[in-house]
Amino acid sequence: MTSHILFVCLGNICRSPAAEGVMRKLSPELQIDSAGTSDWHVGETPYGPMRQAALQRQIDLSGLRARQLTITDFDRFDLILAMDRENLANIESLRPEGSETPVRLFADYAGLAGIRDVPDPYYTRDFDGVLDLIEAAAQGLLADL
Repeated sequence: MTSHILFVCLGNICRSPAAEGVMRKLSPELQIDSAGTSDWHVGETPYGPMRQAALQRQIDLSGLRARQLTITDFDRFDLILAMDRENLANIESLRPEGSETPVRLFADYAGLAGIRDVPDPYYTRDFDGVLDLIEAAAQGLLADL
């Protein structure tokens, strides 16, 4: 059974910590973490507007800190979920030789036709829409585990 799941976006301040928070709320028995493919925000809390939008849904992200994806994550996690196709490619470029850890697009679990990527609300400013998509994908993921 998949019990260690890593969510990955670009900076680890919006989408992936939101997914981590949603999954921790829905399924606290799972081992959940998040990371970014870049090192731009390492050590920072999630972005303020995302923290506020999540808190309105009783999801507290304030204790999370951004970190960068490492090659050891391929050994530590049973499943790595990318927030978009660009980050998926970046994750795959770090895959150590011989690693068979599945790397998938998180939005695929939402089951919405034509939706492959979780849009970055840092740029779109649609924090609630992104949380809606993350919650739908989280429900789909739990049904698939």
